Amino acid sequence: MPSEKKTALVTGGGSGLGYAIAKAFTGAGITTIIAGRDQEKLNAAASALGDHCYARQCDVSDFDSIPGFVNGILEEFGQIDILVNNAGINQKKGFTEVSTDEFIRILNTNVTGVFVLSREVVKDMLNRKKGCIIHISSMAAQYGLPKVIAYSASKTAIDGMTRAMAVELSPQGIRVNAIAPGFIYSAMTAKALDSDPERKARVMARTPIGHMGQAEDIGAAALYLASDAAAYVTGVVLPVDGGNSIGF
Repeated sequence: MPSEKKTALVTGGGSGLGYAIAKAFTGAGITTIIAGRDQEKLNAAASALGDHCYARQCDVSDFDSIPGFVNGILEEFGQIDILVNNAGINQKKGFTEVSTDEFIRILNTNVTGVFVLSREVVKDMLNRKKGCIIHISSMAAQYGLPKVIAYSASKTAIDGMTRAMAVELSPQGIRVNAIAPGFIYSAMTAKALDSDPERKARVMARTPIGHMGQAEDIGAAALYLASDAAAYVTGVVLPVDGGNSIGF
């Protein structure tokens, strides 16, 4: 549990894992700004999350808008103690069917957007010599997955960025870590696996805990990494996957 009042910015916070992370943060009394492209969805999420949550529109693939967005957050809230780079896009398509534009679009959102937003937030963190950045990685960076070439490339890049940022920024008081979610339950993942019994059997067979995770598991991991309990943790890519990444 954080020992002082903190402010967090969570991209893609209107639904899914981002929402679960924001819920964990607001539950711990952290002022949490959720950002994304859909203002209506963000407003509904912020309303559900309560008084500690604020919704602000941002498209991380619109690089030119990011400095102004971050400055606006800093003017309104004073500081950003925690940045969670959760926003991301995916595409399931055969390797040779992926167009160059499609590949670049996914890397722009999942990698370049993370870099640009982190760069702008870090400028303020450096002034205060403190801060915490959490990237969201994936099992696609832990082992090979078919038909997600751009996503796999982007999340592997995130792992490398996590380590490089940690080495450069941790001496300045800024910790940088990542979470690599395993198979997390949602209506979408359940439908996908239920419609493909063979794939579902493979997922369960190599997950030692024997069931899918919950979004709350990712929220709890993010809260830990953002808290003073993780003060000596940096440069880590933490699998939260029921053992899937080491399963046989």
